[in-house]
Amino acid sequence: MEQPRVGFALTGSFCTLDKALRAMEETAQAYPDILPILSETTGSTDTRFGRGEDFRQAAEEICGRRAVASIREAEPIGPRQLLDVLVIAPCTGNTLAKLAAGVADTAVTMAAKAHLRNGRPVVVAVSTNDGLGGAARNIGELLCRKHYYFVPFRQDDPVGKPTSLVADMDLVPATVAAALRGEQLQPLLLGPAEG
Repeated sequence: MEQPRVGFALTGSFCTLDKALRAMEETAQAYPDILPILSETTGSTDTRFGRGEDFRQAAEEICGRRAVASIREAEPIGPRQLLDVLVIAPCTGNTLAKLAAGVADTAVTMAAKAHLRNGRPVVVAVSTNDGLGGAARNIGELLCRKHYYFVPFRQDDPVGKPTSLVADMDLVPATVAAALRGEQLQPLLLGPAEG
């Protein structure tokens, strides 16, 4: 395979976006042909974790190209076969639910739908407060679907937020490499974080 073309989609787990942007940087070092994709919420919402426009600008600087940020811009990803792998990091509980239900009403979910029509891998880096609650069924649904690969994840605060799950963003590049080989990076379920 020539240099793989990577899509890297950010969704609105705002507390995780700084780590996701670092993962994007590491992924871009290994795979320089990288297309940033932002959910409409991520690119336009200001929170205590940062401004939407700043996240968009950071993603575009890392990737060296303009971000896909609308359904209209994301739809050609499939017909034009623009990507070899699509990363969704962070992937919120809302986005997990839409992927599991086949809903394509954001730039990110449309990118996934368009990309999957080509039978290529989607790498999911979950970040949701209800991963062991309401979102558990959607994680389970995607785990048993072809072409979905998960970045290994853990409970980030078992005492304070017992249903919360967060992917280890340091493992995004390794998960991408495994997914391109058709393999799930193991172990999938991680123990408590060090430190």
